[in-house]
Amino acid sequence: MRVPVLVGPTGVGKTAVATALAGLLPVEIVSADSRQIYRGLPIGTAAPTDAERAAAPYHGVGIVDPRERYSAGRYARDAAGWIADIAARGRTPLVVGGTGLYLRALFDGLFPEPDLGAERRARLGVWLRAQLPGAVERWARRLDPRFRGGGRQRAQRAVEVALLAGRPLSALQTARVTAPGDVAAWYFVLTLDRAELHARIARRTRAMLEAGWVAEVRGCLAAGVPPDAPGLSAVGYREIVAHLEGRRAGDGLVDAIAQATRRYAKRQDTWFRHQLAGPVVRLDARAAPDVLARQVVDGYRAAGS
Repeated sequence: MRVPVLVGPTGVGKTAVATALAGLLPVEIVSADSRQIYRGLPIGTAAPTDAERAAAPYHGVGIVDPRERYSAGRYARDAAGWIADIAARGRTPLVVGGTGLYLRALFDGLFPEPDLGAERRARLGVWLRAQLPGAVERWARRLDPRFRGGGRQRAQRAVEVALLAGRPLSALQTARVTAPGDVAAWYFVLTLDRAELHARIARRTRAMLEAGWVAEVRGCLAAGVPPDAPGLSAVGYREIVAHLEGRRAGDGLVDAIAQATRRYAKRQDTWFRHQLAGPVVRLDARAAPDVLARQVVDGYRAAGS
């Protein structure tokens, strides 16, 4: 089954196009966003609103506790099940998101993940969370010379696998396996020139803060979620946690978050230019969402899917 997949960097307008698509096709949306998977964080993850959910059912949004690590392999298994169920109902599964590793896991497969042992992982996790900033990344590079960074959570994963599996994560990743579902991707990539994307990111960052993003994080911490929990490791959440802990002034939050988001969007854009395996159609996101939705439908139907 060839599945339409709508991708692009954060802030480019994927959700608006997906909502417009729901007016043209009987779609159900499978999120491929590694932050929207977490519960209780709708503002900072730009989760679909009630109105957007009314336009089309969503799968993979707000289903995991922020304390829990949710792997790409687990996502691939879950998403393959959602896609099969949607197709069985006679509807069209539409994958939407910006997390490249999720897409690779779903459509191309990942390495066979070894059993690391829940108790051993828990003990190692306590030690890792107690390390100073930068220390976990240094350990990751010692244990896996091919580790290329990507934040504290990825570094913790590299250390965890190297110590508990006895082999570097990069070595395991060379042993690809078949993807969990019998599906293939037809990619539609939303693109924008850098200046326009940066302007959209700045506007969205201000709007999210005005909507209560800081209060969202404060409430999450008050509920007992650790400040270094997987759900709070995303761009923006790190900066707000630092602010609430007194390590960052509040008047600089907009600029700090927007800058971090721009860097993240650049990494996403690079990934989507070089890593997508399958047919790729690039669309200019300056067009209105309904125009872009029609282009997706026309391209998908022309492919004979």
